[in-house]
Amino acid sequence: MTRVVVAGTGMVPFRKPGASAAYDAMARDAVTLALADAGIDYGAIRQAYAGFVYADSTAGQHALYGLGMTGIPIVNVNNNCSTGSTALFLARQAILAGTSDCVLAFGFEQMLPGAIGTVFHDRPSPFVRFDEVCDALAADAAGVPLALRYFGGAGREHMQRYGTKLATFAKIRAKASRHAEHNDNAIFRRVMTEDDVLRDVALWPGVMTRSMACPPTCGAAAAVLMSEERARRCGVECPVGIRAQAMTTDTASTFEGRSMMSLVGYDMARAAADAVYEESGIGPDAIDVCELHDCFAHNELISYEALRLCEEGGAERAVESNAFTYGGRVVVNPSGGLLSKGHPLGATGLAQCHELAQQLRGRAGRRQVDRAAIALQHNVGLGGACVVTLYERA
Repeated sequence: MTRVVVAGTGMVPFRKPGASAAYDAMARDAVTLALADAGIDYGAIRQAYAGFVYADSTAGQHALYGLGMTGIPIVNVNNNCSTGSTALFLARQAILAGTSDCVLAFGFEQMLPGAIGTVFHDRPSPFVRFDEVCDALAADAAGVPLALRYFGGAGREHMQRYGTKLATFAKIRAKASRHAEHNDNAIFRRVMTEDDVLRDVALWPGVMTRSMACPPTCGAAAAVLMSEERARRCGVECPVGIRAQAMTTDTASTFEGRSMMSLVGYDMARAAADAVYEESGIGPDAIDVCELHDCFAHNELISYEALRLCEEGGAERAVESNAFTYGGRVVVNPSGGLLSKGHPLGATGLAQCHELAQQLRGRAGRRQVDRAAIALQHNVGLGGACVVTLYERA
């Protein structure tokens, strides 16, 4: 097995629905930036994996054909919110398998305003079993939009189990806004205080305010992966190595545990993180910077524990001690995360990769984490799949 490196990354600024270019233009721009960062042209790419959720089949081909029609395999990927990192996972697998030495992973999304809902009403939903558990555990929130009910319910479970306060979620959201202030690619760059977050519109009284939820977003991001040998031949500057990676899907515990935290991916994240730590020989205490899936402030908090960045039940204490911001144990979501940077579903995992690659290469500007050498990425999608990736400075 060869070592896989991130040779180049790129992303376009994330925008509100209706304010962005069309998906194919965004994707081409992000890929062009990644190719330039890697110092190659499109003709050097041997395979491509295109991630998106809300687009017609073969949208990946349409996006790339504007850059060239070279006849390479182009695989379209849809794994809900973990789509971008699933494309990354597949691209790495292709290199590890020896079938290619230069692979493109890219993701994009052109979303509509408002909360995410069911698109197809004439066929079984992949969320049937999830909805049954959610309806039973959050029956009092039947009027709350679907995604808010899932993740708000998980946060409420943590509140009930460990006494976590609503203000702790507000502190997480305020941190995200401070981190995004210096990120030109983020959709929200206005700094918010904890009081601002708590005073916002209550989407679920006592559980969640509007600011604690990520916005529907349009955007695109891309990464060029190479074998270490190919990167050396191409003269890639400051490559970032993928030290370990794991992808997990749901197990019986997702439903049998009767836990909202398990339902939204806690168990998948724990299993993927543990596999990455074992494969890499690097534990959570060695991580300098982390981009995790904060689609809601509540998911950021429970993910701290799932990824073993703190002990179970210890997330609130860690947040109160500023453990997850600059000057703390590990800087989490220096990009501003999904809460401030935005969450175009297919692009999110690759935008996380872009941020971490920039951090490890010392190119993050005012967001730069001092002496960042080890980075962790966590991207989860309900339904479900979770990808955890550990990067190291080459």
